[in-house]
This record gives sequence, C-alpha cells and structure tokens, in this order.
Amino acid sequence: MGRPRPGNRVGGPPGGGIEAMRFEHAVVVDESPETVFALTQDYSRRMRWDPFLRHAELLGGVSAPGVGVRAWCVGRYGIGMETEYVSFDPPRVVAVKMTRGPRLLERFAGTWEFAPVDGGRTKVTFRYLLRARPRWLAWVIEPMARWWFSRETRTRVRALERALAR
Repeated sequence: MGRPRPGNRVGGPPGGGIEAMRFEHAVVVDESPETVFALTQDYSRRMRWDPFLRHAELLGGVSAPGVGVRAWCVGRYGIGMETEYVSFDPPRVVAVKMTRGPRLLERFAGTWEFAPVDGGRTKVTFRYLLRARPRWLAWVIEPMARWWFSRETRTRVRALERALAR
C-alpha cells in the first residue's frame, strides 16, 4: 500500500505530461474503527500523535469537524494550509480539500479511511492527491514532492500506530 499511484495527466514538458500525484499508506492497528476515528479527528489530541504538524485547529469557532468545517494546519517546517472537510462519515471516512495553501500546490486533497478487520482491529489508510504549480514545472517539482509527501505520510501512519499501541 505504500506505493504512489498514477493519476490524471496534468501538464509537463512539451509533447507530454505527468500524472497528478496520488499515493497512500496503510497500517492495521489493534483498535476499533470508532476509537481510531475519534483520536484522529480530535484536534485537542492531534499534536500528541501526528509528527507532521506543529499546529492544528478548527476554524470559525467550531469544536468538532464535519462537512463544511475548515481547519488550519501548520507542518513542522512552518508551511500552513487551510482545508475544508468535504466528507465526514464516522467511523468510516473523512476527506478534506485545500482551500488555501502553499504557492507550490495547485491542488491538495486527502482521505483517511478506517475499515474494520478481524479481531476488532482497523485498517487505517491515508490517501492523498496533490498537484504542483506552476504546471509547466510540475514535471520537475512533482517527483521530489511525491518522494517527500510519501515519506511524511508513511511516518504519520506509523506514528498513529504507535500512539494507539500505548
């Protein structure tokens, strides 16, 4: 599950194009989907398990995520992104899209899925799609971004696994 997946052609050098980055990482954890979902969507506990972030908050005075709710997250390297929940189906799936973010990203979307497996365990899958800009440079930027985001996603999934094992 840790391999980047091809996406749609989005531009690139003359006569060709490159594919939007789609990648996912998954892990099976020894907790129920309800427990895993609750932990990942509780912004008051987010910093305890998510090594990618140094700040995460829901915007607009809301206390819980849901469709239409926006969040502001800042990565540990200081890059911030505002996202909006486009799907929220406890304890199965959440999905967000970028509404404001770094100039190098034209598009960003993420889906986290929580599927029950045997023995009361959960398969957690973090799946992302992103597209770099400017599009004419995407063929250079996206392979590097794919490597970095994929590594960070793998680290994030493993950190969640460790947090749930405590």
